[in-house]
Amino acid sequence: MVEAGEDVNERVRAEWRDDTTPFERVYEVVEQTHDGQSAAEIADRALVSEPTARRHCKALVNTGFAETEQDGRTTLYERNNDQVLTSRIRELREETSRPELLDSVEELNAEIREYEDRYEVASPEELGQQLDADQTEGWEDLSAWRTTRQHLAVAQAALAYDEASHRLAV
Repeated sequence: MVEAGEDVNERVRAEWRDDTTPFERVYEVVEQTHDGQSAAEIADRALVSEPTARRHCKALVNTGFAETEQDGRTTLYERNNDQVLTSRIRELREETSRPELLDSVEELNAEIREYEDRYEVASPEELGQQLDADQTEGWEDLSAWRTTRQHLAVAQAALAYDEASHRLAV
């Protein structure tokens, strides 16, 4: 229960800090980082000191989960998208049966066909070219369509990974 005058954001941040380790918080921040962030920026978001953030970021780089790039003298850290994708494919394959994956692929393809039929275009990129800036529903559908395509690609990759694993085991 939030008390009068209490800052909800500060309470959530305090609970996150209390319920997780510094490494877990740095990991979560890096996992959500699409553009390079300095250790100081990651430290601020992860509620840790800069040296702690730097140490954990280096560990994430060593495992392949994160990558670095230089911006002058500053090292920027960001997630390794290939590693994240591989992890998602592996998790999906382990948590979902082959029949469930096949059903999911069928449902995702049906969703995509619905978008194609509704807007009479072949892709979300084409839809984006036709939308006016004030068409809220169209832009929401464009975003959902892109997400559906991403989910389809991951599900198909999980199926291919499963098939390859079975063939290698024989």
